[in-house]
Amino acid sequence: MAAGGGQPFKRAIPTGKRVAVVGAGPAGLSCAHRLAVRGHEVTVFEVRKKSGGLNEYGIAAYKTVDDFAQREVAFILGIGGIKIETGKALGSGLKLGDLAKAFDAVFLGMGLAGVNGLGVPGEDLHNVDDAIDFIAEIRQAKDVSKLKVGRRVAVIGGGMTAIDAAVQAKLLGAEDVTILYRRGKQDMKASEYEQDLAQTKGVRIKHWLTPREIIGKTGHVIAVECDYTAEKSGKLVATGETLRIEADQVMLAIGQTFVGDPLAGLMELSAGRIKVDTDRRTSAAKIWAGGDCVAGGKDLTVAAVEDGKQAAESMHRFLSGRE
Repeated sequence: MAAGGGQPFKRAIPTGKRVAVVGAGPAGLSCAHRLAVRGHEVTVFEVRKKSGGLNEYGIAAYKTVDDFAQREVAFILGIGGIKIETGKALGSGLKLGDLAKAFDAVFLGMGLAGVNGLGVPGEDLHNVDDAIDFIAEIRQAKDVSKLKVGRRVAVIGGGMTAIDAAVQAKLLGAEDVTILYRRGKQDMKASEYEQDLAQTKGVRIKHWLTPREIIGKTGHVIAVECDYTAEKSGKLVATGETLRIEADQVMLAIGQTFVGDPLAGLMELSAGRIKVDTDRRTSAAKIWAGGDCVAGGKDLTVAAVEDGKQAAESMHRFLSGRE
């Protein structure tokens, strides 16, 4: 991309086949690109205003500078044969059955649209925010100096999203930022590099703590009451000791969930996500899926990209009559 010189791929002769891709994240864009390379016409339906998925909305701004996600999308679309329609969500004006009738094949790459809840009293208080939404707000803000951030911020979770939200809160001026994680340092999904980065930015990471209640006053967060935890016989248990963390903003970074309502009764699910075979085929005719929305996925960008590519190759064999 930096060197210029156009695409490293050459598009094949148009086949006349049309494919619908739901979701313009890494899986959907990868699938669309490979299908376009094979000569098919692709229409991508995306619920948000911009393409890129979590690369655009879910990764800290300090990691993807100079509008990199959108420049990457433009580079991918440079192959030609790909059209993106934004503001289109499956189940809200966009029906899977209609797509299957109107297109020769369909790929589902809509990611994880739901957010896990803590399941403790007080999580509906004002200033209890989703960490992904916080990151997205920063990424899309024209002037970050106008964004509101608490003086004392508690981030609940142990993954990359927790690190991203905590570091950005600190960089935006929060005086005290604490990450609360229910297990030990070695169990955190965030890499050791990311953990060290957070601490060099002034973020505290407290292990073996799990929230039991978010305490509020006049509808606003004032503290998080936590249980100390320990692992006994492979299970996480409360020790009986508690700790109160003062906070006027709490961010939840405890994972996302698949929203499968638009697919109810249309295809087989497994562990709450779409079941696919090794070619990323679903149980429904003409429909493939990949990325975070499929069962057994690794929830990684590189894995989503591979899913999209492998699904596209399988779809190409199907569309070419070689399967």
